[in-house]
Order: sequence, then C-alpha cells, then structure tokens
Amino acid sequence: MEKVIHRADTRGHADHGWLNTYHTFSFAGYHNPERVHFGVLRVLNDDTVAPSMGFGRHPHDNMEIISIPTFGDLEHKDSMGNTQVIRQGDVQVMSAGTGVEHSEKNKNQDKGVKFFQIWVYPSERNIAPRYDQKYFSDAEKHNKLTTIVSPLGTKDDGVQIHQDAWFSLGNLDKGFQTKYPLHKSDNGIYAFVIEGSITINGEKLNRRDGMGITNFAELDITADEKTELLLMEVPMLK
Repeated sequence: MEKVIHRADTRGHADHGWLNTYHTFSFAGYHNPERVHFGVLRVLNDDTVAPSMGFGRHPHDNMEIISIPTFGDLEHKDSMGNTQVIRQGDVQVMSAGTGVEHSEKNKNQDKGVKFFQIWVYPSERNIAPRYDQKYFSDAEKHNKLTTIVSPLGTKDDGVQIHQDAWFSLGNLDKGFQTKYPLHKSDNGIYAFVIEGSITINGEKLNRRDGMGITNFAELDITADEKTELLLMEVPMLK
C-alpha cells in the first residue's frame, strides 16, 4: 500500500470576500507542483459563498464536475436549459463534454452556502454535455458507505459520470467499523473527512484531512468519533 496525506491546514486558501475557498489540489492562484491531481481526480474545492453571491456564467469543457452541498441552497443555471437548486443531501453532476456554460449562486439572502466542488477527468473527450442530480437521505448514509457517483451505464446507484469512478458517502457513528473493497484493482482511493475523525488502514485523519491510497485491495475503516466521510475511487493516470 502506498499513501499520500494532505492535512487540512496544508491546503491552498483564498478569501475573495464573496467566496472563501480551500483547495486540496492546485487551482486558480494556488499552485503546488506536488499536488496537481490524484489520478483522474483533478479538483477538490471546499467553498463557502456569501449570501446572494456566486459564480457568474462561465464555460467548461471535457470535465466531469460534481457538486456536493453541505449547507444552504445553491442555484444552478446552464446553457443546456437546466435551472435547479441543490441543497444538503443532493449530489449534482455536470458532464461538460464539448462545452457548456453555467452559473452557481447562493439563493439565500441571509446565510452562506457551503459545498464541495470536485472535478474528474473524463474517460472520453468531446462527449455531449449532460446534467444529473440525485438526493440521498441521512438514513441512506447512516453507518454505511452509500454510492453517490458511479460510471455511466452501470447499475450502481448515484449520479453517473463518464469515468470508471465510484464516490461513496457515509455518516458514521463513533466506533463504527467497515471495509471498502475496490471496484477495480488498478484504481486508487482518495479519502476526505468532511467532519469528525477516522482511522483508515492505521492512519488517523481529522476534519478536512485527505489521503490518497494506491496499491491495495481493501480499506479497513474505523470512525474515531461521529464522522462524515467521502471516498473517491478513481483510475490512476498512467
């Protein structure tokens, strides 16, 4: 087993007033040549957007963009004609493909909105853009690792993307133990602690810590306290 650990306080950070953001991997004004990506996982941003503020209309192409809100209401509009609001419990994906424009705005006037913005390189370039969104209840994630993202065309749960990647989210009670077997033997896992603290294969991770793991078959997971855990199984770049 090989691993790389990114502690919460080593992430890139920018406070633009309307946006307070932390970058696990190089993004915008933060560049660390040792932290550009983990396999096809390119971006993991931890964003807080001020009331009534947001990202204006802007373009993307050839990227799978996943949004996971944890607080507040985020309004999405795009050039495909979608207008949706995503809230805590929702998972949204936009396959940018040949090109799409979109905007994201905090729909609330009295509170911030918090969400994770995650980018994954697609397995195929220049596909037709698509949008998907799904809600997962707290009960579905309690003491289990629930699949929230899966490859397009599979029968697995979750929103689907153009990549052999599986994301799982769990709300785990203190002392809960479980295992995670890989879907594909040559994939890696990036584990990210949203809240709480957890021990994975002997390594303790705290709130907002991340760890990339390769060359293993199964994870041993123990929640050291009540924990919200995000696992991202992704192909490794060759």
